[in-house]
Amino acid sequence: MTAMTEQEALALLRGDDPASAARAEAALWTMWCRSGISEVDGLLDEGVQAMERRDLSEADACFTRIIARAPRFAEGWNKRATVRYLAGQYDGAIADCRETLARKPHHFGALSGQGLCHMALGQYREAVDLFRRTLAVHPHLDAARHNLALALAEAVRGNGHRLAGPPPPDHSPPP
Repeated sequence: MTAMTEQEALALLRGDDPASAARAEAALWTMWCRSGISEVDGLLDEGVQAMERRDLSEADACFTRIIARAPRFAEGWNKRATVRYLAGQYDGAIADCRETLARKPHHFGALSGQGLCHMALGQYREAVDLFRRTLAVHPHLDAARHNLALALAEAVRGNGHRLAGPPPPDHSPPP
């Protein structure tokens, strides 16, 4: 059996067979996590292990070193985006997702991750757009479908923005 190309895997993601889509997804993650530079691949492993230990500062440092060493390697940006999302640094995560997508426009992980960041910031219209883009690349991604439904409900309810409570009372002295 020959290995599939990235384009073949992306095409299988959009097919009707969920098993083929699952194999294609796994193949894409394998491709995306290989930089071809042993030092960078080692740092990626270290960073993932740090994330698994919930050592977010160490993971961020590993992925930042990857970005400095191999800035064209999209997965360095994507993994740092994940760490920043987990740390609640949503603007930084969004910036890293954008860098990932500049290098890999069909990176469904970055598309969905950026959507989650916009959800966390109450930016539901942006989240809707990103989850739709995710599903255009990977229609079998149930989490993105679920998140799209949540974002749509919030966008409709709040006209696209987080609903704010009443303004705080003004206790300043009269002019």
